[in-house]
This record gives sequence, structure tokens and C-alpha cells, in this order.
Amino acid sequence: MHKRVIRLSLMSLCVIGVFSSAALAKELKTFEIKIKDHRFVPSEIVVPAGEKIKLIIENQDDTPEEFESDSLRREKIIPAHTKAQVFIPALKPGEYSFVGEFHEETAQGKLVAV
Repeated sequence: MHKRVIRLSLMSLCVIGVFSSAALAKELKTFEIKIKDHRFVPSEIVVPAGEKIKLIIENQDDTPEEFESDSLRREKIIPAHTKAQVFIPALKPGEYSFVGEFHEETAQGKLVAV
């Protein structure tokens, strides 16, 4: 009985290792956006449709900004001179707008999923 438990435990660890390796091998595609002078740079990013992605947003301004998108259902406050990560679920082909809520008149952008 004891040997059987050990054998099952080892098999479980092997299975977990295989799945963990597969998950690590397929890392998320990462896209970077900067906030500079209350604008997103670049203001348009083309991303793959049907894949979860990661946005890294770097705020180079002296004031905080809030990344906000109704179409993506995401909000994130990014303090001055810091970076933040925003995870985006797999998107259908199309355009998804976002703004910097604290400077909406200038901080505008969009993701284009193709």
C-alpha cells in the first residue's frame, strides 16, 4: 500500500510538471504602451485576435493616469513614473478603444485585434 501511494504521488508530480512546462512554453504575447505628455505612445496597437495578451503600460508623466476601457472592461491606475500590467482576454477581431481617464482629451488609443 505504501509503495502504491508513493508511485501515485510521483506520477502526479510528473503530470503536473508536464502541464507546468507546457504553460510556461506558451507565454503571453506582451505589448508595451507609454504614457508621455498625457498621450499613449503608440496610440494604436495591433494584437492577435483569439489570444490572451499582456499590456505593459509605462507612465513617464509626473502625474498618475488611469487606463480605462469600457470595451475591454479594464481599469488600472498607473502612478507617475511607474509601470503596470493589464491582462486582456482573447479578443474577437475588431477595434477596442481606451483612454487615460484623467486626461481624456489627449490620452486616447485603441487595440486592433486581427
